[in-house]
Amino acid sequence: MPEPGHLPKKTEIHPTSFVDPQATLGRGVQIGPWCVVGPHVRMGDDVRLHASVMIEGHTVVEEGVEIYPFTTVGYPPQDLKYKKEPTRCHIGARTIVRESVTIHRGTAQGAGETHIGRDCLIMANAHIAHDCVLGDGVIIVNNVVMGGHVIIGEQARIMGSAALHQFVRIGRGAVVGGLCGVEMDVIPYGSVLGNRARLVGLNWVGLKRAGVDAGEIQKMRLAFRELYPRIRGGDALLGERVKAVRQKYGHIERVAEMLHFMEAPTRRGLTRPGRGAAWEKDDEG
Repeated sequence: MPEPGHLPKKTEIHPTSFVDPQATLGRGVQIGPWCVVGPHVRMGDDVRLHASVMIEGHTVVEEGVEIYPFTTVGYPPQDLKYKKEPTRCHIGARTIVRESVTIHRGTAQGAGETHIGRDCLIMANAHIAHDCVLGDGVIIVNNVVMGGHVIIGEQARIMGSAALHQFVRIGRGAVVGGLCGVEMDVIPYGSVLGNRARLVGLNWVGLKRAGVDAGEIQKMRLAFRELYPRIRGGDALLGERVKAVRQKYGHIERVAEMLHFMEAPTRRGLTRPGRGAAWEKDDEG
């Protein structure tokens, strides 16, 4: 018997909703009107579906997730190679998914799972495609779309109506500007802008908000300038610059993370620097 004042939370399901008897629901789940929950869905404690939310497939929704109306989760991917394999979808704890978001399950040709980390915010009308992986604390702003197999690192910010090409990697703490088309990888803590994304510096504002020491930010600025000097050589020289920066600044954790990302295998290549403020007006550093 629970102690007085510590009664189990009651799960509430609106009578207009359909929850398959085989679905697994935690304590304190609240399911509003006109929702549908499929047989292979597993929900943690205190999940809330506001109204008209559809969750299908082998989908896990961790504790404290809140999903707003007209969102679909775990439905088949928009991929003609998909042949109804039992692939998966996963939403991490305390993530908030706003209105009219679509989150598709993975594919057998990919990782087999679409994964959203903990404490994310997915704003209205965004599309999370098959096999995408979002780290913890990612924010996806309204109308963002992404192709399959996109990887977004922790604490990254994707601003409104940006479009991410399939297989693109967005590094931890990076920021993608609004209306930006991203066709190549964005380095950790990088900042990209433009109709076709160009690297314009590091995410100085995000680093400050994260409490990064001013001295470390200054060293990151110097490392970035050496990686991407004002007078830029061809791509063949980038490897040499990476080695030089590692010798000087490789002991700094965030710089080492950037260098590791730049040397990792990539399907899309790295976003190239563009003209602009990072080299001429980087007072934010």
